[in-house]
Amino acid sequence: MKIEREQEPGRVTRGLVIETTGSSYRVVSEDGTEFRCRTIAATKTENEYSSLVAVGDRVVLKETETGADYFEAVITLIEARRSALTRKRDLRRNRSKEKVQVIAANIDQLVVVVSATNPPLSTRLIDRYLVFAESEHLHPVIVVNKMDLENSSMTTELMVPYHALGYQILYTSAGKREGLEVLREALMGKMSAFSGHSGVGKSTLINRLVGERRLKTARTSMKSGKGVHTTSNAAMLPLPDGGYVIDTPGIREFNLSGITRENLRFYFREFTHYMPDCAFSSCSHTVEPGCGIVKAVESGLIDPDRYESYLALYTSIESER
Repeated sequence: MKIEREQEPGRVTRGLVIETTGSSYRVVSEDGTEFRCRTIAATKTENEYSSLVAVGDRVVLKETETGADYFEAVITLIEARRSALTRKRDLRRNRSKEKVQVIAANIDQLVVVVSATNPPLSTRLIDRYLVFAESEHLHPVIVVNKMDLENSSMTTELMVPYHALGYQILYTSAGKREGLEVLREALMGKMSAFSGHSGVGKSTLINRLVGERRLKTARTSMKSGKGVHTTSNAAMLPLPDGGYVIDTPGIREFNLSGITRENLRFYFREFTHYMPDCAFSSCSHTVEPGCGIVKAVESGLIDPDRYESYLALYTSIESER
């Protein structure tokens, strides 16, 4: 990157984190200048996860010196997030004491990417993401990719309950470049986080949308200069028609941080209409007699697979703490 203005050591400015790489961060300031940043012991945060900086964070910078290719700065403050995409840390492999990793912050919508096949479509994973999106008041977009490989009635039938609930569902083929225009329209002007299992085609879709080829080791570590595997860090990329996409790592186990057995019921939107019919106001919709949700399932008013997904999530929540 060519440096076009003179740096002012000690100058304070605000910026947006566009990539995290180990202990270094790429930040674009309000005037469009790109900085290579680090945190210091005195760095403050307005967030729950005190030691973490994530893509999408709004930060306050203090300029330090000019490097060969970047301006240098330290992050003095991480501003409060309005949303955060998180997952559990593997504490056996990570020295951090934080149990939760913030993957992306301040997103407007969550793009849940699944594949029609290879790997097979998982409605359970979709439901986990939808619960998270509902809890964070994010607009979810479900993208079913690889439709050129398995464009069968079974795939679209699996999506019928989600259509009925009003969720936005798009069908794409990154390989055939099909469905991309509609996806572009859904992303325009918004900050969107793409997430899903590894292998569903997230990065290929983003390549098509951004208009450039991002190789597996295209990113360069700002600290070492060596290639960094693109599935291990999140990065924010600008869209030609406005807005940003955040390519997140493939998530094997999506964490429902902050969601309890007591509040899970509020994040299945089809439950809302039938909860007043329950005999108990605190009904968990699992074993209680006179449950309005169970009656709705038995009457065909609530999709039984969605209810089974609710039960599976309800059971798993305590074991994830």
